[in-house]
Amino acid sequence: MTRLSDPGEHGGSVVANGNAAALTGALRPARLRARTRRRLTGLTMVAPMLVIVLAFLGWPLIWTLVLSLTNMTVTGPTATHYQFIGLANYRELFASGSGLVQSILLSLYYLGASAYIGQALFGFVLAYLMLRCTTTVRKVVGSIIIVCWLVPEIIAAWMWFAMLSNGGTLQQGLHAVGIPYQTWLVSHPMISVSVANSWRGVAFSFLLFSAALSDVPAELIDAAQVDGANAWQRLRSVIIPLLATTILVDFVLITLGTLNDFTLIFAMTGGGPGTSSNVLSVFMYQQAFVTFRLAYGTASAVVLLAIGAVFSFIYIRTLRRQGALNFAR
Repeated sequence: MTRLSDPGEHGGSVVANGNAAALTGALRPARLRARTRRRLTGLTMVAPMLVIVLAFLGWPLIWTLVLSLTNMTVTGPTATHYQFIGLANYRELFASGSGLVQSILLSLYYLGASAYIGQALFGFVLAYLMLRCTTTVRKVVGSIIIVCWLVPEIIAAWMWFAMLSNGGTLQQGLHAVGIPYQTWLVSHPMISVSVANSWRGVAFSFLLFSAALSDVPAELIDAAQVDGANAWQRLRSVIIPLLATTILVDFVLITLGTLNDFTLIFAMTGGGPGTSSNVLSVFMYQQAFVTFRLAYGTASAVVLLAIGAVFSFIYIRTLRRQGALNFAR
C-alpha cells in the first residue's frame, strides 16, 4: 500500500531547517569576532618587530630612492647643496656605453655559475652522495664543508687570490711538475670568483638538502625500487619532487646573497682586468666611491634591488602555488 505522507513530517523538517539556518546565522558573527580577535592578537605581537623593520629597513630604502633622483656627490659643492634632477641618473645608466648592461650580464653569469651550479647543484649532489657513505665519512666531509663556510669572506678571498694569482700557489705547484699555467685571475676572472664563492657557500645548500633528504620516507624509496625504478628514476620521480619546496627556498636565499656579493669579488679582482669581472655590486661601488658620484651609484643600487625583487617575486609566487606559504587562517 502506498504510504500517505504526514503533513507533520514536512512541517517538522521545515522547522528543523529553519532552526539550523538561524543557528548558523547566529554563529557567523561569533566566528567573525573570534577571527578578528586572533588577527588583532597576532598583529599586536608582531607590531614591535614591524616598527623595528620599518625604522631600519623602510627608511633607508626610501632615502635610497630619493637620493637616486638627485645629483649628490661625495666631494664638491653638490656634496651638501645637491639638487633634485628627476630620472637623469637612470637615463644615463641605461644609455649605451654606461657599462650597466655588461655589469648586469656579469652578475647573472656569476649567479648562475656560483649560486645555482656551484652551491645549489653541487650542494645537492654532495648531500645525496653522503646518504650512501658511512657515518665516519659523513662526519669528516661535513666538517670540512662547514669549516669552509666559517672562514670569513675576506680571508677566503685572499686565500683564493694567493692560490690563483700570478706567482701564486697553484702556478708554483704546476710549474714544479712541468705543467704550464695561465693566471686564471687574468684569463678567467669570472670563473675564478665563481669557484671561490662556491667553495665557501656550498655548505649552506649542503646542510639544507641533507636535512631535507633525511626526512624523505624510506618506504617511498623502497616501493619505487620494488617497482623496478633505478637510482636515477628514484631520484627524478620520488626524491626531487619531495624536495621541490626546499630547492626553491634554497634558490631564494642564495640568489639574494649572491647578487649582493661584493667583498669576495672586489678583493680578488677589483672588477678587473678592465671591466671583465665588474658585476653590478662592484659597478655600484666604483660609481659612488671611485668617481665620487654618490647619487649615480645609488641609482645603480636601485637597479640591483629591482633585479633581486624580481627573482624574489618569482620564487615566492612559485612557493605559493606549491602551498608552502599557505598559512592557516
